Amino acid sequence: MSLPIGAVVRLERHVRVLDGGAALLGGHPMRLLRLAPRARPLVTDRTVLVRDAATAALADRLVDAGLADPVVGTLPDRDDPWTLVVPVRDRPGPLDRLLASVHGASEVIVVDDASADPAAVAAVARRHGARLVALPENLGPAGARNAGLAEVATPVVVFCDSDIVLDPDTVPLLLRHLADPRVAVVAPRIAGLGASPSWLGRYEDTRSSLDLGEHPAQVRPRSPVAWVTTACVVARREALTDGFDASLRVGEDVDLGWRLTAAGHRVRYEPAAVARHEHRERPADWFLRKAVYGSGAQGLADRHPAHIAPAVLAPWSAAFLALVAVQRRWSLAAAGVVLVGSGLRIGRRLAPLPQAPAVGLRLAATGGVSALAQGMALLLRHWWPAAVVACLVSRRARRAVLVAAVVDVALEYRRDPAHLDPLRFALARRLDDLAYGAGVWWSALRARSTAALRPAIVRTTRR
Repeated sequence: MSLPIGAVVRLERHVRVLDGGAALLGGHPMRLLRLAPRARPLVTDRTVLVRDAATAALADRLVDAGLADPVVGTLPDRDDPWTLVVPVRDRPGPLDRLLASVHGASEVIVVDDASADPAAVAAVARRHGARLVALPENLGPAGARNAGLAEVATPVVVFCDSDIVLDPDTVPLLLRHLADPRVAVVAPRIAGLGASPSWLGRYEDTRSSLDLGEHPAQVRPRSPVAWVTTACVVARREALTDGFDASLRVGEDVDLGWRLTAAGHRVRYEPAAVARHEHRERPADWFLRKAVYGSGAQGLADRHPAHIAPAVLAPWSAAFLALVAVQRRWSLAAAGVVLVGSGLRIGRRLAPLPQAPAVGLRLAATGGVSALAQGMALLLRHWWPAAVVACLVSRRARRAVLVAAVVDVALEYRRDPAHLDPLRFALARRLDDLAYGAGVWWSALRARSTAALRPAIVRTTRR
């Protein structure tokens, strides 16, 4: 039994309940789960209450399939001893602010990753009663965390970067997920420190690369929440074994999560717990950091080639996207035929559900929208250097890029304008994409590999 008695799991918001509760459709990858007659009454109001072995088994299966998430408020409080590990290089001011926000740790370990002014870091650590581990040479975030991890004696370790501030309930809420023995790592939502006076700061408050949204999720490759940052995480010490890949200067958190998932552990994202982050707001620093994030793609492609694709498409959705990109009347008509044909085929696979044809068409429409969104992201973010070259010689390429840019900004600005006027929001959005894409291409050219740039065509299998 993974989840404890009294825990509640709630169906993920996109899961469809079909055939009067006899089947559930959703998850990542999408699957149809048919419930046995005795299991159907256990799902009430889109939730399952764990009260015995049968409900525990159903809840566990739903969580494993990505169809449901534990409700953190129903998980028991935990008093696990935990050690805070803080990797830092200089930045004594933010370090002082972080350590002042820490409550309940059994021990605090500050790892000085070869600071230019080690005395300032040592003074802050000493003032807060933290143990200092000073490294003679700079190892980077992964190596510094590993050095701290080697000193941890408690069953739980909490990693925090120096530019984080903990809310009082951040760690206690995250610890609740350890009631599930399969959970190895759980991460909070990363929010800004507060209202920012700068336009880039206001953009980051709602579009930070570290903010993974307001919905809980099981973290796994090729899902809406495919990774979590270790800017702040709670982890089981024993599950981490040797810790991070110290050869990675960026993307080490993604690599760790994917390795844990491959080993059968669960990695969870819990937005009810919030950690505050000091976003970069100076334009040069902000742009460089976005590019650094992109530069991690090639290292991940080397280690996890099946998970790093910038777009993941089924054969039919790839054909649909290609036909739309041709921008001819005949190609648009053909794209419509592909969409409808795929919907009918999906419907046949869902038979004998009475709603199968309609559900199949809706799923195909959703897949078509997803393909278009991924195509826009390729043009504007991952492939923008190639798109620029194409625009120099092709009117259709220019039209595609212009439409993609306008639609992207319109949809994102409508969702949350970040307290910016449309012009500055559009500028920040495009600079964000340019920086990240530049990092991806720089790493690809340096490695002489296109692995991080190639979309994946994935065939679905019957379940």
